[in-house]
Amino acid sequence: MRRTRHPRLCLAGVMTASALLAAPAAGAAEPTGGHLTDLVNPFIGTQNEGNTFPGAAVPFGMVQLSPDTGHSTGYDYSQNRIRGFSLVHLSGVGCRIGGDLPVLPTTGDVTQTDNAKYAAGFRHEDETASPGYYRVGLASGIGAELTATARTGVQRFTFPATDKANVLLNAGQSLHKKVSGKVEVLDDRTVRTAITGRGFCRDTLPYTVYTITRFDRPFTAYGTWDGKAVTPGSRAGKDGAYLRFDTTRDRTVTATTALSYVDANGAAVNLGAEGGRSFDAVRDAARRAWEERLGAVRVQGGGEPLRRTFYSSLYRSFLAPNAGSDADGRYRGWDLRVHRAQGFTYYQNWSLWDTYRTQCQLLALLAPQEARDMALSVLKVGEEGGWLPKWGYGTVETNIMTGDPVTPFLTTAYQQGLLKGHERQAYRLLRRNADGVPPAGLPIAGREANAEYIANGFAPYIKGRPQAKLGDSDYHQGASVTLEYALSDAMLAQMARGLGHVADAERYAARSRNYRNIFDPSTGFFRARDASGAFAGPDDPALSVGFHEGTAWQYQWLVPQDLPGMIGLIGGERAANDRLDAFFAYDRLLADPERTAREVWVHGNAYAYYNAATYNPQNEPDLIAPYTYLSTGQPWKTTDVVHAALTLFTDSPTGMTGNDDLGTMSAWNVLSSIGLFPVQPGYGTWGLSTPVFDRVDLALDRRYWPGGRLTVTAPGTSATDRYVQSARTDGSPYGRTFLTTEALRSLRELAFTVGPEPSQWGTSRQAAPPVLK
Repeated sequence: MRRTRHPRLCLAGVMTASALLAAPAAGAAEPTGGHLTDLVNPFIGTQNEGNTFPGAAVPFGMVQLSPDTGHSTGYDYSQNRIRGFSLVHLSGVGCRIGGDLPVLPTTGDVTQTDNAKYAAGFRHEDETASPGYYRVGLASGIGAELTATARTGVQRFTFPATDKANVLLNAGQSLHKKVSGKVEVLDDRTVRTAITGRGFCRDTLPYTVYTITRFDRPFTAYGTWDGKAVTPGSRAGKDGAYLRFDTTRDRTVTATTALSYVDANGAAVNLGAEGGRSFDAVRDAARRAWEERLGAVRVQGGGEPLRRTFYSSLYRSFLAPNAGSDADGRYRGWDLRVHRAQGFTYYQNWSLWDTYRTQCQLLALLAPQEARDMALSVLKVGEEGGWLPKWGYGTVETNIMTGDPVTPFLTTAYQQGLLKGHERQAYRLLRRNADGVPPAGLPIAGREANAEYIANGFAPYIKGRPQAKLGDSDYHQGASVTLEYALSDAMLAQMARGLGHVADAERYAARSRNYRNIFDPSTGFFRARDASGAFAGPDDPALSVGFHEGTAWQYQWLVPQDLPGMIGLIGGERAANDRLDAFFAYDRLLADPERTAREVWVHGNAYAYYNAATYNPQNEPDLIAPYTYLSTGQPWKTTDVVHAALTLFTDSPTGMTGNDDLGTMSAWNVLSSIGLFPVQPGYGTWGLSTPVFDRVDLALDRRYWPGGRLTVTAPGTSATDRYVQSARTDGSPYGRTFLTTEALRSLRELAFTVGPEPSQWGTSRQAAPPVLK
C-alpha cells in the first residue's frame, strides 16, 4: 500500500567508535562461513521510498529495533543523522506509523528534548547490518549495536571514557502522532513507559504500547522531561527520561526493552521470558532463527548478486505479520479487551490489500504453521472486533485501501488447508462480510459500497462523497472496487462450493462476473460508473478515474477468475496479445529488458500511479499482469516480462521496486524467481514460468505438504536460455502452464528444459489456468 503524498570523537589512547565498528558501506555483514544470512542485505529498499528498515528483528517478531533518521517511516539511506533506535517498524509501508520509544546514547549534559536537535551524525562506512543485528559508529564517538528476540530489543552502547554517558528514552516522539506518554523510573536499573499514538495514512483510533527497559548495570543519575523542561532526579515524566552512567572504566552499557500491547504487566512478563541473556547470546540466537528460516529455500546457479537479492527478499518476506500476543498468550483484541491465545500465536498488522496477492501464499508454502496462526488471528479480529479487518495496525483498524482483501486472504488459507477445524467459523464471517456492511458504530469499513454493488452489479464512483469512517472510501474508487469485490466473490464461491453451500456458491459465482458491468464497449476498457450508472471521467483509459493507485490500463488484467471472459470483451486472444504487448512495451523489452523496466515501466517515483498506459511494477494492481500471457497462448512472454521486472531488484539501497508493503514485493521476487506464482489469489492455482536458478530446493512442512520437499530445476537457465521447451512433473511430461495446490502436495520435482527460443510448450487452450465458475 502506498499513498500519493511524500515529497521527497576520539579520546587520547582510546579507539574511536568509527574504527571499532567500521564495516563496508551499505552492505550485509561480511561472510563468515557460507551462512545464508551472509547473503542478506537489510539496507536494500532503504532509499527511494522502498521504506524498509535495516535494524534488528527475528522472524515475525513483535519488536523491530531500528534507527530512525527523520524519514516518515523510519530510516532513509540518504540521510545522515540518527534520532534514535526505536522498537517498532513496518517493513515497506507508505505512511508513518510506529517508531515508538526512540533511544539514543549521548555524552555530556542533557539540554535538548527534541530528537531532531539532539540527533547524532553517522557515516555509512561505520554502519553494517545482517539479519537480527545492526551496528553503527556515531559521530559522537559512541558505538551502538542492536539485536532482538520476538518481544524484546537489546541495545549495547560503547561509550568513550566519561562520567556523563547518557541513554535517552524518548516517550514523547515517534513516527506517528503521539496522543500521550508516561515515563517512570522504577529503580536504579529499570524504566517503564506507556505510549499512546495514532496516525498512519489518515488518522486512526488510538492504540497503546507498554515498555519496560532494564539495564545491565545501575545508572549513577537520572531525570525526566516534559516538553522542553528537563528535571534532574525526577522519577516520573510525560515525554522522556535520561539515565546516566560512569564509563571511565567499563565503557559498555546494555539495555533490554520488552514491549507489550496488553499492559505494563505484559511487558514485564515478556522481559522475564525473553530477557536476562547477554547481548551476544541474543544476537547468536537471532542469527540461528534466521538461518533456519532462510534454509527452507536452497538455490543453485545464478551469480552472487542474484542470490543476494533473492535471499534479501526472502528475509523481508518473513518480517510480518508480527506477534501480538505476549509470552503468556495474552493479547489485546479489537474489542480492546484482554484475551488469551490458546494453541496458537496471535498476530497483528494486516496490510491485506497488498499481501493477499503474494506474501500470504508464500507463507502458506514456506511457513504454514505461522500462516495458520495468522489466519486464526484474523478470525479472532472478526469475532472480537465485530467484523473482519481491512488494514489493521496493532489493535485498531485504519481502513486504508479499498475493496475486500480479507476474503482472498482467508480463502487462500482455506485452499492451503490452514483452516482445518475452523472452516465453518471462517465461512460464517466471510459470508457476513460479503453480503453486508459493518454497523455504523464499528470503526471497520468493510465492503462500504456493498449495498449498491449487490443491487446494481457495480460499486459507484462518487467523487468527494463524505466519509462515514476514518481511512479510505470505496466510493472514491468505484471502478477498482468493483473488480476487487468481484475477485473476492469468485474466491468465496469456491470455498462455498467446497463446504457444500451450493446456493451460495452459485450466487457468489454470478457476482464474480460483475466486472462486465463496468466494461465500456466504446473504449474497450473498464470505466467507473457514477450513482446513476453513467460512465464517469475521461474516456482515455490512461486518464481514468475511480481506480485506486492505478489506471484502467493496469486494472484491466485484474480478472484472474475469468481471464477468457475478459479477453472476449476486448476482442479475443489476438487483440489481448496486441494490448499486452503494448502494455509491456514488448518490442522494446526484447531489445533491452533492463532499460525498458527502468525507463518505460517505472513512471518516476514510487507514488506515480496515474496517467499511465504501461505496466507499473512498483505497485500491487499489476503484480499478476505478467502472467496474463499464460491465458493468451503465449506463455514465453510471461518469462520475458517477469525476468525483465526482476532486474529492478538489486543489491543496493535503491534495489526495491516501490514500497515493499510488509513483504509483498519481496514475495513477488521470491515466487517469480522460483517459477511458481499464485495467479488466482484466493484459490490454489500456481502459474509457471522459467526460474532464474538452475535448481531450487524447498523444504516443506509435512503437516501441510505431505511430500516434505519440492525441487524445481531449470539447468542452464540464463538471460539468453530462458524459454521453456518442456516440463516434467516427477518424470512425467507436463504441458500446462499452472499447477494446483493439490498437485503440489504430492509433487517432488518440477523439471524445466529451457532453450534460447520460444517453443510450443503451454500454448494450447487446455494449458491455460482455469476459469473459476
